[in-house]
Amino acid sequence: MAERFSVRVEVRGYETDSQGHLNQAVYLQYAEHARWSLLRHGGIEQRDLLARGVGPVVLETTIRYLAELHAGDRVDVGCVFEWGEGKTFRVRQEITRPDGTLSAELTSVGGLLDLTARRLVAGPKEVFKELSKDPGAFGL
Repeated sequence: MAERFSVRVEVRGYETDSQGHLNQAVYLQYAEHARWSLLRHGGIEQRDLLARGVGPVVLETTIRYLAELHAGDRVDVGCVFEWGEGKTFRVRQEITRPDGTLSAELTSVGGLLDLTARRLVAGPKEVFKELSKDPGAFGL
């Protein structure tokens, strides 16, 4: 497994709900931001994926909300890829405050979609190895 990658985000006022908490849908946006940041960190740009004819897809996401967040809070959004042998992989993510308080845990099942065939690629980790300048960023 790769070392945990993280990106810092500050909760903006317009991302909160009527109770002043971070809106539940924004957690998904933060997770997406961290995943794309990790791809760039590992040397994979969106244009590289498109040139290869593939695109990352999320097939399932589970979120556990553990501690509320408010406007102005700073959080670190972590991201670790976990590989199996099939067409899918898992991405484990944690949203934590700088003091270590865990705000949310997200687990996603993802894959790489062949953009022509519209089917999942059989060996996504091989494509990540091929495209990445730093496969270790993805635990490869």
